[in-house]
Amino acid sequence: MFFKKHKAVVDKSVKQKNLDDKELIPADKDDFIRKMKEQFHDSADLNIKELTNGFTLVFFDTLTDKKMLNENVLARLEDSHVSPNEALKHITVSSTSKLKYVDVLVESLLKGAVAVHSPGHTVTISAMVGTQENRSLTRPENESQVLGPQIAFNESLATNISLIRRYLTNPNLCNESFSLGKQTNSAISLLYLKEIADDEMVDRMRQRIKSIEIDGILDSSILVQLIEDNSFAIFPQLLLTERPDRACAWLLNGKMLVLVDGSVQVIGAPQTFIEFFQSMEDESVRWQIATFIRALRVFSMIVSIFFTAIYVAALTFHYEIIPQTLLIPLGESRSRVPFPPIIEALLLETMIELLREAGARLPTKVGQTMGIVGGIVVGTAAVDAGFTSNILIIIIAVSALASFTTPNYMMGNVIRILRFPLIILAGMWGFYGLMVGFCFLLIHLLRQSSLGTPFLAPFYPPRFEDWRDSIIRLPIGWTNSRPVQARPLDRLKYRYRKNKN
Repeated sequence: MFFKKHKAVVDKSVKQKNLDDKELIPADKDDFIRKMKEQFHDSADLNIKELTNGFTLVFFDTLTDKKMLNENVLARLEDSHVSPNEALKHITVSSTSKLKYVDVLVESLLKGAVAVHSPGHTVTISAMVGTQENRSLTRPENESQVLGPQIAFNESLATNISLIRRYLTNPNLCNESFSLGKQTNSAISLLYLKEIADDEMVDRMRQRIKSIEIDGILDSSILVQLIEDNSFAIFPQLLLTERPDRACAWLLNGKMLVLVDGSVQVIGAPQTFIEFFQSMEDESVRWQIATFIRALRVFSMIVSIFFTAIYVAALTFHYEIIPQTLLIPLGESRSRVPFPPIIEALLLETMIELLREAGARLPTKVGQTMGIVGGIVVGTAAVDAGFTSNILIIIIAVSALASFTTPNYMMGNVIRILRFPLIILAGMWGFYGLMVGFCFLLIHLLRQSSLGTPFLAPFYPPRFEDWRDSIIRLPIGWTNSRPVQARPLDRLKYRYRKNKN
């Protein structure tokens, strides 16, 4: 008991010392104006306006809404007495506060507030009159689907949180705010459902966000690399989404969301490997169709990674596995190719990646034309010139097409990269090299975790109850339990009773 009291006294003294170290707002008007100019280095867009009745207003022209400033602040203060309390009574802005420290006032001004200073008082009124520049809500660009809501997040943090609250009208939806970046001071929000999300996991995420020291966070894709378990792993351990319905589905499963102001992507944690191959549209179709589509995506991933490498291994070391009827056309196709299979495959894979990257960076209409025409022209010319074989063109095209079935962009990039080391291993040691590469990938995946939970769940460790919504998806009534991986406080999502009458 003594140590607890002693610790409380020490904490109180530390907090008091920190408050004492802060600089108070000057009471003299001239000192206040000089201090504001010093803090912002006399910036060109810093506006300092002195009213006839003694008030001094400080604001940024580029951050404030002029109409709100004139109607709700300037017009209201013309007939007011010069005191903070009188200013607070007359200002008709919903978000106002009394500030007495310089650093707090500076932070408020940078967020779009106007400071109202009264001579002889160390307390300044801050009224939020910032502009609300954001684009209108649009359809999802990277996670498009036929069924389900057709709306996506935008760059406004307030708008994104309001979208989530419209889906989840629940008082247990908690929103914790943070500020990251020494230079950007970006607003970060952590969202979770109080009676469902595990307190230990929420605290773990909270501590990871607080422990970050960086100059600036400009997008959630940067933050996700700082809070994931293993930043050296090639596989992403946390998911990004631009769909509010998917974000809310994660919350209902006991997971957490991390939102970054200025980013259209929302971070979901924790996640599993199989969730990178799932889509919200899977919930909107019949369970047989959803199971087929999910299995097709996993099969496409395997084809995209290993198909070209198997071709290289077969032609280099293992001719005996090729059907005899295919040997003759294969030999005729490769008779004019001057390169060994490994060089041929690597050159063609690199060419495909160049076309894909060029199509992605060019304007939309030009990029689509470049991808189609470039692929046809280059492929035909390469075969005619004896640069590559017809069969390899087909294999590379199938591998590239299979990689596009992955609904997640980050995982799609990983699949594109993994083909190259596997082709090299297949060209050096054949199927033995492929087996080495496969074992390395499997061990690498087994070692990964997402916010401290197994990344390969529910397959390792085996959790058979969660298999009902993994690669397969059983009927909705059978998937009424939240996944164990998120450690939800309440496992049951709903009680399903089918009325047969």
